[in-house]
Amino acid sequence: MAKKKEKKAGKRMKKKELVKVLLEFFHTKQDEVLSLKYIFEQLHLTTHPLKMLCMDILSELSMDDYITEVDKHKYKLNNHGVEMTGTFQRKSNGKNSFIPEGGGEPIFVAERNSAHAMNNDKVRIAFYAKRRGREAEGEVIEILERANDTFVGTLEVAKSYAFLVTENRTLANDIFIPKEKLKGGKTGDKAIVKVVEWPDKAKNPIGQVIDILGRAGDNTTEMHAILAEFGLPYVYPAAVEKAADKIPAEISAEEIARREDFRGVTTFTIDPKDAKDFDDALSIRRLDNGHWEVGVHIADVSYYVKPGSIIDKEAEHRGTSVYLVDRVVPMLPERLCNDVCSLRPDEEKLTFSCIFELNDEAEVQKSHIARTVIRSNRRFAYEEAQAVIESGEGDFKDEILTLNDLAQKLRKRRFEHGSINFDRHEVKFDIDENGKPIGVYFKVSKEANKLIEEFMLLANRTVAEFVGKPKDGRKPKAFVYRVHDLPDPDKMSSFAAFITRFGYKIKTEGSKSDLSKGINSLLAKVQGRPEENLVETIAIRAMAKAIYTTVNIGHYGLAFDYYTHFTSPIRRYPDLMVHRLLERYMAGGRSVNVQALEDECEHASDMEQLAANAERASIKYKQVEYMSERLGQEYDGVISGITEWGLYVEINENKCEGLVPIRDLEDDYYEFDEKNYCLMGRRTHRIYRLGDPIRIKVARANLERKQLDFALAEQQ
Repeated sequence: MAKKKEKKAGKRMKKKELVKVLLEFFHTKQDEVLSLKYIFEQLHLTTHPLKMLCMDILSELSMDDYITEVDKHKYKLNNHGVEMTGTFQRKSNGKNSFIPEGGGEPIFVAERNSAHAMNNDKVRIAFYAKRRGREAEGEVIEILERANDTFVGTLEVAKSYAFLVTENRTLANDIFIPKEKLKGGKTGDKAIVKVVEWPDKAKNPIGQVIDILGRAGDNTTEMHAILAEFGLPYVYPAAVEKAADKIPAEISAEEIARREDFRGVTTFTIDPKDAKDFDDALSIRRLDNGHWEVGVHIADVSYYVKPGSIIDKEAEHRGTSVYLVDRVVPMLPERLCNDVCSLRPDEEKLTFSCIFELNDEAEVQKSHIARTVIRSNRRFAYEEAQAVIESGEGDFKDEILTLNDLAQKLRKRRFEHGSINFDRHEVKFDIDENGKPIGVYFKVSKEANKLIEEFMLLANRTVAEFVGKPKDGRKPKAFVYRVHDLPDPDKMSSFAAFITRFGYKIKTEGSKSDLSKGINSLLAKVQGRPEENLVETIAIRAMAKAIYTTVNIGHYGLAFDYYTHFTSPIRRYPDLMVHRLLERYMAGGRSVNVQALEDECEHASDMEQLAANAERASIKYKQVEYMSERLGQEYDGVISGITEWGLYVEINENKCEGLVPIRDLEDDYYEFDEKNYCLMGRRTHRIYRLGDPIRIKVARANLERKQLDFALAEQQ
């Protein structure tokens, strides 16, 4: 061992190398006072030049406040006793970082100082003094809370042990699994593995198989793997389903008597053609005074799901239904979401409703909120309702045409008040019986979709105002709001700079309504243009994310001062929370505890984000699967992202995105210009910019990594 070190610190050792050796040495002896003689001995610095170089470096480290000379020629690592708590972010390339609680600059944590913390673990670090010209550095001294100790991957099984090979970008090492902890897993199985320990000196973490998902490449296996990757449940607990099966569907005469009765009023649902969970229904009738009464009737889930019950706890934990490409992973057991609570036609159903009286200009004359009972006359798919709107013929044509007319007027007024018109095309797949994608299409929002959207927005806004703006002038009670903050000014400036290359301009300063009018004007101009999707995507990235909170700051995107989610309690837990709060406050109940409610809001926002990530991952998987049968084919696309490792290109006709690796741009040496979103050739000065049209060929498709590689169709 000594010989190795001597070699390392031999005659030709450069200053940079010795600095590294000294730093590592101080870190391993961080609580000790080290004499100069001891340092020379331990690092085998035997020659005079090396000793002099070491003394120079120690002097510099001392001046930089990185070490302290506690006595003549006696040194100690100076960590100032500064300890910080925050989140550890692991990178497979070893460039780990620590994000302090409450914000602040990331701090580099070398792998040797990571204590094998996992990605997103809550940790405490010792923060070392920052040296000139070097980034701040820290060392994990305690793991306070594990964020995730389970990983998804593919098993490779040897005779007496196995490894889980993960595609996780945050884990550089495969997970070692002893043979007895395999749970019957075989090579090629997708599995979920829990890391049980990671010994200090071990290169690989040690784990045990929690569940075998199935064979890699099988559709259900891969969809379950995506859910598991994001920590989302992929099976429904039998005990919860059993509890749901015991809930009676029959409604007692006493319960009907307690409610406003809408069973005799024309009522229908309009939903996607493959939907089974009908959350909302609309009723409409002409009143004697010539006005319209429109009822927005929402499934009364809170009647069936009681706080603290086994069903409620599972729903709260899930937070939301998850919509993957080929399936819905429901928040509630199937008996409730598709049967008891679902507003199916010709069945009496309990609802929580907002009842509006509107004039012909769609101006609300008055409204009230009530527990109701309905009987839907018909279930429309969006396409069927759209056909009635376009032809003026069909079932309930008068009611649908009237509702559409009122919705168009509500919509027009909403945009006049500054609501932003994001109308993105959603990518959808035609899937065969084995889950294989056989076609790609875009879901376009037409009048029938917008009809439902407007009345849901009106109901959500009305409920939020009912609680948030009490008529008696008292302080509002604690409530769940859906808020959307103003766009980040820096992101808006970058966005404004980006769109100039397409010849567009946008205001980045001014009132809320000035900003939103500018965005709407831009979105109208890009309609139907090749850059439409790209401009909309980057505009959305400049926006804040909408979240759930008890602190009402309004909803910027909708230009509403008060907004909540009330209309989808079958698939969103916050809507169920809103129903319960409404019931409590309408009965004169006291305000609930704000902090407990805020904690629930935070959990709901987190689960919504996880569900969105899983949904995106499932789309990406299907896009790669779809394109894997089109290797070698050429497509027109647009450059949708630029990084130091290459160009991301989105294909125009199907919105599939892939990477043209920088190593494959063989006509020149290209450098990444982060500020101007471009790659520039050093010799030819050829520039690839974000938003440029480009023709590509499909080169590789890696389903494991959900990754497409493209090549340029020809050196353009």
